[in-house]
Amino acid sequence: MSQSPPPQKPTRVFGNYEVLSVLGKGGMAEVYRARVLSGAREGWTVALKRLLPALTRDPESVSLFAREAQLSKQLHHPNIVTVLDAGELEGIYFIVMELVDGRDLQQILRRCKVRGIPLPLDFAVYLGKVLLEALAYAHSATGPQGERLGIVHCDVSPSNLFISRVGEIKLGDFGVSRVLVDGKLQGGDVLGKPYYLSPESLLGEVSPEADLWAATVVLYELLTLERPFTGATPEAVFNAIRSRQYRPLRELRPDVPEALEAVVARAFSERPEDRFPTAENFAQALTPHYDERVGTPLAIAAVVRGLFGASDEVPAVSPPSGSPPSGAPPTPGSRAG
Repeated sequence: MSQSPPPQKPTRVFGNYEVLSVLGKGGMAEVYRARVLSGAREGWTVALKRLLPALTRDPESVSLFAREAQLSKQLHHPNIVTVLDAGELEGIYFIVMELVDGRDLQQILRRCKVRGIPLPLDFAVYLGKVLLEALAYAHSATGPQGERLGIVHCDVSPSNLFISRVGEIKLGDFGVSRVLVDGKLQGGDVLGKPYYLSPESLLGEVSPEADLWAATVVLYELLTLERPFTGATPEAVFNAIRSRQYRPLRELRPDVPEALEAVVARAFSERPEDRFPTAENFAQALTPHYDERVGTPLAIAAVVRGLFGASDEVPAVSPPSGSPPSGAPPTPGSRAG
């Protein structure tokens, strides 16, 4: 007697997308791997990000999600995650993004720490430079009429920088981005992960400088595998940030050149006017400190493959807005008070 075939899983369809699997869930949204069913991108595998159903009746959450979609759709840069579609369907708000198949930087740093090996110096500096170049584009991006968008990311951190298995580097998650209009902040309170907030952000002041400070924290981590500003509580972290108490780079990693340590020290200067004026200037200051050959997709992919192995690949996508930072001090949220 022949056996009947096993029952097939029901196909889950959301608009023009077949939902394949869950990639992640945070405090505001859930992200799925999905397949495009029809149109110019038929057959593409994408990341489908949906606002949690419980938040669809919360005007603030809907506004935050819609702002991410609006801003991200206007950004077109090789080092920024591309938004392909966004909208609302049957009361569910969604964003469709390119799927970055690889790892986020937080996973890479964690693996390095577990294995007790630092990132190659050239590679660490190059990643910092690419992050700054993506920020330089976002800070100067213009709208369809040529108007300056005035975007500040506000959540630059290792979990939002993705490295694909083919060597692409992408900045994602503009979910808490803010817009500066005539020098004034639009879009609500200051948000971001505690370890990456600038002294000025702690005072409620937000400008592109906030992203440059956070990028410096990320660069410090890339070079040392340690965060510069730490503490057992959020307030202890904030006190360390305000006082700029951090261990010198060369104390943790003696092979860091003095000139590179000086670049980081300038970016952490007490007065904002003593720091780099723009992300572009900061990126240019890093250029002499790496070999350009490390920036090829083949070389980038080789570093990631060496850490994780060719058979240990998982998709990394822009994490759901509101997802907590790994290893964050106990706090009811990531809101700077």
